Amino acid sequence: MRAFKQLAVIGAISISTLCWAEPGITASTITLGMSAPFSGPNGAYGLDMRQTIEAYFEQVNKAGGVNGRKLELVALDDGYETERTVANTKTLIKDKNAFALLAYYGSSPTTEAMNTVFGPAKVPLVGTISGAASLREPLSSNPNSRYMFNVRASYADETDVIVDQMVSLGLKNIAVFYQNDGFGKSGLDGVTTALKKHKLAPAAVGTVERNSLDVAKAVEAIAKTTPQAVVMVTLYKPTAAFVKAMKKAGQNPMLMTLSPVGAGKLAEELGAESRGIGISQVVPYPWNNVTPVVRDYQKLSPKGGNSYYGMEAYLMARTMVEGLKRAGKDPSREKLVSALEGLNNSDLGGYYLNYDSNSRLGSRFVELTVIGAGGKVLR
Repeated sequence: MRAFKQLAVIGAISISTLCWAEPGITASTITLGMSAPFSGPNGAYGLDMRQTIEAYFEQVNKAGGVNGRKLELVALDDGYETERTVANTKTLIKDKNAFALLAYYGSSPTTEAMNTVFGPAKVPLVGTISGAASLREPLSSNPNSRYMFNVRASYADETDVIVDQMVSLGLKNIAVFYQNDGFGKSGLDGVTTALKKHKLAPAAVGTVERNSLDVAKAVEAIAKTTPQAVVMVTLYKPTAAFVKAMKKAGQNPMLMTLSPVGAGKLAEELGAESRGIGISQVVPYPWNNVTPVVRDYQKLSPKGGNSYYGMEAYLMARTMVEGLKRAGKDPSREKLVSALEGLNNSDLGGYYLNYDSNSRLGSRFVELTVIGAGGKVLR
């Protein structure tokens, strides 16, 4: 009898193991992995994203989780460095047993991780702070793209809107300041392509290295042309350094930058000097009370600590949860991929996603904002 009971227990354990053989899935939990900067010059971005996702997962878990399972987030710091992002991705998949990945940061780090780690491992990633074309290739061109689900518009979408606005104002002498990495180069390509549609080309180009504030050569190259406008494809610290240096050089062009800059952080860094800087945004204005998905996001931050990065992280997390719900009570990575592919013209509450069997674009939403008095972002 004792032997029979032991066999029964072993059999039950075996059945349980077979039922939840998918990594990161247990009878009561789903483990999700995240790699983003939580330290260094861009640490504030990642911390904002992680805080929002953790608050949302807590809300979901209190309501019973997803199909009866609680969500657990394992978040690793990559310092916005490609090598660390790739290493983190390997750790999340192999050591932390992440079922899927969420909310990465940056063009080069995510592209490298997609093509060398999570793509070949067939582990889906939902959302990255990047509009790079390399993350939006058709599946027919890059099979690793099958596991990358973008939630935001591309840099090409953002630069199209920015350049159209500048040209509509009669500006033709337009320069580009970009950081020397996947993000900056994608933005430069976007501006160049958008200008070409108007039979124009960049009047001057200046660059800064990733995680550097050495903007002297860029300012010198751009100031020589006395540009009417400059599109800055940089994050908030080098952007602030460039703006200060240009003003010191007696240059006062119209200044526009892309969504990854982080409007709030840029305003904090520049103070009154940030006034008048235009920023393209790829998610809804996080301070309104009209859009349903924004109201939902605001409930996670009752003290009013809303931000564009928080809003975007919330949309990523909402997309992941929607995919997990549709993947059913016996989820697998392939079921999650299929479920996410089914989010075609799917409404998250005023923000629409579009995926299909060959496209992972997600959204093409772009609107322009400007920093006003007191660092307030205005539409």
